[in-house]
Amino acid sequence: MRAESPKVNGKSRLAQKRWLAYCFGFVLFSGLSTAWLSLPAAPLDGPARSDRRVTLVVKSFMEQEHLSRHPLDDEISTRAMKAFLEGLDPRKMYFLQSDIDEFMTKERQIDNQIEDGDVRFAYTIFNRFLMRLDERVALVDKLADQPHDFTIDESIVTDPDALRFPRTDDEVVDRWRKLVKLNLLTFKADDTSDEEAREKIKRRYHSLAKRWHQTDSDELLERFLTAVTSSYDPHTTYMSPSSLDNFRIMMRLNLDGIGAALQVSEDGYTVVTKVIPGGAADKDGRLKPEDRIVSVSDANDEMVDVVDMKLNDVVQLIRGDAGTVVKLGVQPVGSDETKIYAITRARIELEDSAAQSEVIERGQKPDGQPFKVGVIDLPSFYMDMAAAGDGQDNFRSTTRDVSAILGNFRSENVDVVVLDLRRNGGGSLTEAINLTGLFIDQGPVVQVKDAVGRVQSYNDLDRGMAWDGPLVVLTSKFSASASEILAGAIQDYNRGLIIGDESTHGKGTVQSLLDLGSQIFRSLPNPQNLGALKITMQQFYRPNGDSTQKRGVIPDVILPSLTNAIAMGEGDLDYAVDFDRVETARFSRYNMVGADALNRLRAHSSERIQTTSDFAKELERIARYKRMKEEKTISLNEEKYLARRAAERDAEKEEEKHFEEQQGNKEREVFADDFYNKEIVNITLDYLKELENNKVARAR
Repeated sequence: MRAESPKVNGKSRLAQKRWLAYCFGFVLFSGLSTAWLSLPAAPLDGPARSDRRVTLVVKSFMEQEHLSRHPLDDEISTRAMKAFLEGLDPRKMYFLQSDIDEFMTKERQIDNQIEDGDVRFAYTIFNRFLMRLDERVALVDKLADQPHDFTIDESIVTDPDALRFPRTDDEVVDRWRKLVKLNLLTFKADDTSDEEAREKIKRRYHSLAKRWHQTDSDELLERFLTAVTSSYDPHTTYMSPSSLDNFRIMMRLNLDGIGAALQVSEDGYTVVTKVIPGGAADKDGRLKPEDRIVSVSDANDEMVDVVDMKLNDVVQLIRGDAGTVVKLGVQPVGSDETKIYAITRARIELEDSAAQSEVIERGQKPDGQPFKVGVIDLPSFYMDMAAAGDGQDNFRSTTRDVSAILGNFRSENVDVVVLDLRRNGGGSLTEAINLTGLFIDQGPVVQVKDAVGRVQSYNDLDRGMAWDGPLVVLTSKFSASASEILAGAIQDYNRGLIIGDESTHGKGTVQSLLDLGSQIFRSLPNPQNLGALKITMQQFYRPNGDSTQKRGVIPDVILPSLTNAIAMGEGDLDYAVDFDRVETARFSRYNMVGADALNRLRAHSSERIQTTSDFAKELERIARYKRMKEEKTISLNEEKYLARRAAERDAEKEEEKHFEEQQGNKEREVFADDFYNKEIVNITLDYLKELENNKVARAR
């Protein structure tokens, strides 16, 4: 699974924008429609007929299968209440303290309600949230039109732990007055006119509220049950039917559609963020990044307005069987004119999530030829589970793709392989084991312990290696789960060199995906999609017996990085399973990494870092970020705000870079030619020199 996003409490301008976006739906986007639809007033209907059945099945699995064997009790109930409320109102801007006091009278009753399959309490809380949301949007309309004094010294608190829920209407007004004032300051700093800024603020909050009002019973059930299940550990979640469909697409790396990545801006427009190379839209040639999709044809070939529509609903309209036609109403970037594009859907391979490679030439061998470095960028451990389960011979998998790449590397006489797992959040455990087997002869890759303490070793049983030459593995705090299994095994076997952040993410637990429809309707060949429970059932351990849980894998050579300072590891998550260890498995180590060699590699790298200006700037950015992380307020004095903003520009750009890399929003490069990667190559070449006196056989 993907590593969790870093927790940032408004520490830079970017963090401020994300704080506003996350909590209040306010982000700076171009394009404005001054006419918005009125807010729907009707509350969400009660639970769907299937909700009770799903809830009871989830409850049963949690009691019988979860690793912790924690009972569904008052402690879980209290945790679930906290998680559900924080998911709706993390910054304490919507609910009143009186709402919270009312909800807390049933704080210890959620476990009893789940036992009965009763989720009506979730609807009570959510409908109160919608009511408060509508009240706050009406308040924003008034506050946005009022004059604000930007010369007085006052500030807004950005740390939710330092806030309490407002108790009176006056407290509500004051808190939202400061938020609107911050919104206006942000626009002023971007040279937006006062009138346009006020209209944008109102438009965005109306759009936000409308999308919240589109929440359906499946989505609410997912929120509520996940609040309960994640109270056992952070990786146990309930997936709604649509979430399960999206998960399956991610794992098999293909779907039928037009081939475009989309997001909903805070103006309510569906914006194209990327056109996937080779997809239907790319071949059509008209749809471009930053275009806005304002309407989509439905099954009856009628154009449906999708402005302010939930992204998932827009995606469902656009998706369809390969060979069918979908019509899009598109406003090209920079234009308000709507054009109709008819695009024939096609099978799309999501190559950005698949292994990619390149060979780079650096340094110089004794014979004058450059070293050939084969880089493999692996963002996930994927496998088409459905095709594999059906017994198909040519299903897509990480191991097959990487094995083919290694074959190409051998034919090109590559000197060293660099496996980049820096943004790999995990995926298939089976693929992690099989992929590790490409680099070791045979032996244990990971040990797994279940809830009753049974330990089983999962071994690579295939003799031989696809690559037995020098190996370097790159990791970061974003490297989690399956990627930590591979990195930990390579390190334990002394098979290769690990380079990266101070540690990996630290996710050492194993989740199984239980399809609820299949569990409930066992006798039916095509059971109803009722979603799935992703449940933590086991904990995994390295061959040396250490779990990666909370501690992660500590690299052999550590490089300075902003991500080292961001609280985003497993240990930063609520209710994470504790570190543990089992007995060391029996395995034979290689002689590819030695203690003396490591000391020399670290010393040479440290010397280069100290004399490299880019690393000096990186260390300055890290120090600045740490200082800002300690701040819990933002000044609303215009002079002070602008001074702070100017000082934060570099930090914002760096944090934006790391955030986009984590989310996969940037155009993908296999191995960027930046100062950080140049140092990785330098370490790699030093490593090759260390191996000269202890040569290994080349893979054939």
